[in-house]
Amino acid sequence: MSKISLSVILPAHNEAENIKATVQSCVSYLESNVSDYEVIVVNDGSSDDTKKIVKELSSINSKVILVNHEINKGYGSALRSGFDEAKRDYIFFMDSDGQFDIQDLDRLLPLASIDKVVIGYREDRADSFVRSLNAWMYGRYIYLMFGLNVKDMDCAFKIFPTKAYQNIRPIKSGGALFTAEFLIKLKRTGFSFKEVPVRHFPRQFGTQSGANFNVILRMFRESWKLRNELRSS
Repeated sequence: MSKISLSVILPAHNEAENIKATVQSCVSYLESNVSDYEVIVVNDGSSDDTKKIVKELSSINSKVILVNHEINKGYGSALRSGFDEAKRDYIFFMDSDGQFDIQDLDRLLPLASIDKVVIGYREDRADSFVRSLNAWMYGRYIYLMFGLNVKDMDCAFKIFPTKAYQNIRPIKSGGALFTAEFLIKLKRTGFSFKEVPVRHFPRQFGTQSGANFNVILRMFRESWKLRNELRSS
């Protein structure tokens, strides 16, 4: 069993069909593999029963914590709320949609350290061609704008020291750019990255929203704000 103290962050928007299984799999894994943990589910303004299900799980296990957004604020805002709530030494985050397996944390945990971000990348991405192409173009855009080059920018399977996040706050992006801003600012402070392959599975329930036009437009707006911020710092 790892002696690591871990906060697991699960952003969730309309994941009623997935969230119970995701939380239960996380708890089962953490009970057997981590000495101290909490599971923080951020309900980002869901219109389904996501909040209700998480509250029920929290009533059974006090290590399951609900953070609630009354309205949908965006993926980055959900992560930020979860990171702000984290009380353990390390933060790990994963999507709630069932496309990742918490068991793959076995690949990341041994590499975790106080000066490193361990980044999962999808070794066989189970998404449509269009979605995969969008992700590739986004990665190239971030590289051209900021010089950050990682295999799978928005793979939601990363672990890092909680103090690393605390030292670079605030992360201002509230949408899809959040992870890129986070990594860009960590790189500027001297953190190293270690990239590790993880499995990726087809979504069984619910609907993906990453390719939504408003999400993409928000990313462009926030990326130019970030570029101006970095140039003036």
